[in-house]
Parts: sequence; C-alpha cells; structure tokens
Amino acid sequence: MNLKIGIVGLPNVGKSTLFNALTNAGALAANYPFATIEPNVGIVPVPDERLDVLAKMYDTDKVVPATVEFVDIAGLVAGASKGEGLGNKFLAHIRECQAICHVVRAFKNDDIVRADNKPEDDIIKQAKDDIDIINLELQLADEETRAKIAAKRKKDPTDEFIPYLTDKPVIYMFNVDEQGLTDQVLQNKLRQLISANNHQAIFVNAKLEEEMSGMSREERKEFLASYGVSNDALGELIKAAYATLGLQSFLTAGKKECRAWTIKKGSTAPEAAGTIHTDFERGFIAASVCKFDDLARLGSEKAVREAGLLRTEGKTYVMQDGDVVEFKFNV
Repeated sequence: MNLKIGIVGLPNVGKSTLFNALTNAGALAANYPFATIEPNVGIVPVPDERLDVLAKMYDTDKVVPATVEFVDIAGLVAGASKGEGLGNKFLAHIRECQAICHVVRAFKNDDIVRADNKPEDDIIKQAKDDIDIINLELQLADEETRAKIAAKRKKDPTDEFIPYLTDKPVIYMFNVDEQGLTDQVLQNKLRQLISANNHQAIFVNAKLEEEMSGMSREERKEFLASYGVSNDALGELIKAAYATLGLQSFLTAGKKECRAWTIKKGSTAPEAAGTIHTDFERGFIAASVCKFDDLARLGSEKAVREAGLLRTEGKTYVMQDGDVVEFKFNV
C-alpha cells in the first residue's frame, strides 16, 4: 500500500522548509505567505536498516524500500474555508491523504513574520491559537461538504462516499528552536495542547533538518547527536504515521531483490501476498516465514532452517512486523 501524508499549517511556520528537508525536492520556501502555490509532492524511501543487512546477506542486485508520499499543501489562513487567502481548493488535496501532518510554529523569531502579523509573545498560547485556526477551517470545510453531499444524495442516493477531513488522523509536528529539541518542559506543555485527542507529537527544528540535506545516514546521526537528538524528522514522522495508522512492514529477500512492503497490522499472509500481486493472494498456497532478527543473528537462511526457525504458514497466519517471507502460490 502507498502511504500518503498531507503537510498542512499556517504560512511561515516552517512547513515548506520541512518539506524540502523531508524530500530534498527543492520546493520554494520564502518569508511570505503562499510561497507554495501548488501542492508539492515528494515520494521518499522509508529508512529501514534491515534492508541493508538483507542486501549484504543475499548479495542482492537491487534494494527497494517502502515509500511514503508527502504532499505539501499551501499555507491555510483563518477564513480559508470561505475563500480567504488562497481559499479552500487546496483542502481537496488533503482528502487524498491517509494522514495529516500539522506543522505548528513553536519558536520565537521576529525576523520571520507570523501569518497574523502579531508580535511573538507566548509560544504555547500562539501554538494553541494556530492549531485552533487550522482545526476550525477543516471543520468548516467538512460542514460545507456535508451540505453538498446531502443535496447530491437527494438526487442520487448511491453518490460516492467522500472522506471528511476531520476524520483523518493528525500528527502534530512542532517546529521548535535548537533549545526546544531537548526542552522537556516546553515539549510537555505543547503535548498538552493536543492530549485530549491522543494525537502524536513530534519536535523538530526545520533549519537543522534543512542543513542535513545531502548528508549520509551516519553523518545525519552524528549531526543530530550533537544536539541531543537521535532521529531526524523523516524517521520520527514515518514512525508516528505507522503507529497512528496501524501499519507495519514485511520483507522479501533474494539475489534479485530485497524489498520492504507496507501492510496494515492484522493482515493475513494472503493479504500480504496481495500487496505484491493480486495473483499471489488469489492463488495463495503457503508462506515460508522467519523473523528478521533470527535471520540477522544466524547469518543465513540455511542456518535459520537448520535451527528450525523457518516456518511454513497457511491462510490464517497473521503477519508480524519484520517477517521475512517467501510466498508459494498457484494461478
């Protein structure tokens, strides 16, 4: 399955800068509202060090990670649902996403104007106000959608279902300054703003993320460690998205290709096979399964088999994160 996340937020919260850092797509980032006029889209590989281990073990020709698609949606303002700013046409792009990443400004910088032109005052209060504005605009847009759907269904009761924006899971990404990356007091106060709905919170610094563009994985780790942080924004966001949406990955490995596949938690072996090809699900016979940790520890598929840790599973087997699988099928 393809994971698609819409990135929203008020203008000048660091949204496009973070999008650039996440995707290296070079989206325009400027110190004025609506620098993002069309939604920028970037498809990014999901970091997964397990693939590196498998690729070396199988001497594979190709590594194919799972991917996530980010859609950077133009900064909304109060009144967007009624046509203010760029209006609500961009809300349609959110409907296509499985989750929303709401970027919230949680730093003070008088050189970067706020969307409401108010002076920097109380970070927590202003973050709450910004969250409330976006939430209200999504609610108002949904009310308009409900009215349109009700009118259409009077004419055609079979009219297709349209997902409501407020039904989508939200992950809050607070853009903090360098000190805020390790300021637990500040982070706990910001978490309290979203605690009522049990949303996930991520704390990042957009400028540091931008500085890491082009760095290797090891260089990024060293750079972040110097600020007391272990994971970059991409890793944190994907981890939060997988947890929020109930997703996990299974792996396939061989000389030709090592690959990660994203599935829903609770998926059966045939359903997982269907993510590779519908014929695999239709003609599913069995699955040879082992745990990645066992494979990595023992060093080869042969050793796993000899240790009795390579299992044959049938149609009722529920897939686990990190399963390394070979499907047997007949069509």
